[in-house]
Amino acid sequence: MQGQSQQQAYDRGITIFSPDGRLYQVEYAREAVKRGTASVGIRAEDGVVLAADKRARSPLMEPASIEKLHKADDHVGVASAGHVADARQLIDFARQQAQVNRLRYGEAIGIENLTKTITDHIQQYTQIGGARPFGVALIVGGIEDGEPRLFETDPSGTPYEWQALSIGSDRSDLRDYLEDKYEAGLSTDEAVGLALDTLAESNDGELTPEGVGVATITVDDERYTERTDEQLETVLAERDLLPTEDDENGDDETEE
Repeated sequence: MQGQSQQQAYDRGITIFSPDGRLYQVEYAREAVKRGTASVGIRAEDGVVLAADKRARSPLMEPASIEKLHKADDHVGVASAGHVADARQLIDFARQQAQVNRLRYGEAIGIENLTKTITDHIQQYTQIGGARPFGVALIVGGIEDGEPRLFETDPSGTPYEWQALSIGSDRSDLRDYLEDKYEAGLSTDEAVGLALDTLAESNDGELTPEGVGVATITVDDERYTERTDEQLETVLAERDLLPTEDDENGDDETEE
């Protein structure tokens, strides 16, 4: 019984290390991230691509209300996986920091600086009693000094820089796919195709324009831009990722 009580103490106390040096609440937060739908980030030669699985839980839900991609500043985009409410709090914090930097220094905030500011904020919630860690991971991508940069934030408050990554459900499988398919020197359009191919790996090889979101920030204009459903449908059709008629008919019969 005493051993169980000690185990529960390590579970409940965010500021208490277990004897083997672990913070269980941070690990549980990582599990919450794994339960979220997948997001993908790819750094191309001339920009950054963010893509997210936006499947609706119900056909009655408005697809536009599913928030997975966010504009933090003109030159910065963020994709999330995990608790959406936690993501919204961190996105608001990132937007505030981006605007503070513009007002204070008269220039756009650097991607690495913004990411580390976010992770410093996240880290505080791993050592404050009475609070819990953020149950969300973010992909922060944008243009800094004319170069594309891509970072990940972890619930522990640790930033990582990547060439290509995935967060959320099926992370390991999608990362293996990216490691196999990613090549240095990809153009932004090629990276968009690779991001959609990667998301399709966790969706039985099929995607719909309404069920996926894609945003790009290119070196040319350094501006966050989300692809429209019409643009996505064209790319999905070119890559043979749209559902077939047989699948649609089968779904209809199942629903009936």
